[in-house]
Amino acid sequence: MYLSSHRGEGDYLPWAGIKVEPVSAGGNDVRIIYDGLLVKSGAQQVYMHSGFGKRRSWENVYDHRMEPTGRGWEKTLNMENKQVNFCFKDSANNWDNNRGENWTYVVTD
Repeated sequence: MYLSSHRGEGDYLPWAGIKVEPVSAGGNDVRIIYDGLLVKSGAQQVYMHSGFGKRRSWENVYDHRMEPTGRGWEKTLNMENKQVNFCFKDSANNWDNNRGENWTYVVTD
């Protein structure tokens, strides 16, 4: 599932509980907010599993520990290019990966 910057305004998928907000002028620094399936199932810790590059060939894959906030679990990261691929897991290794399709956020000009 693709999300896009909508002229620098970020994107939101209510059904998935995912919001992406640009936090820098160029849009390469983004805050990803997750309040989806794992949170609704009582996850005590959420991690964002992310990578850069084409949708099916992730590079520089990393698990980011997300921080709990009043809006859900949040993580701010710098995208290496104009696209980041991501999904989520909890500390019990349960995944929310959009049924294996993951999510991709793309910064459009």
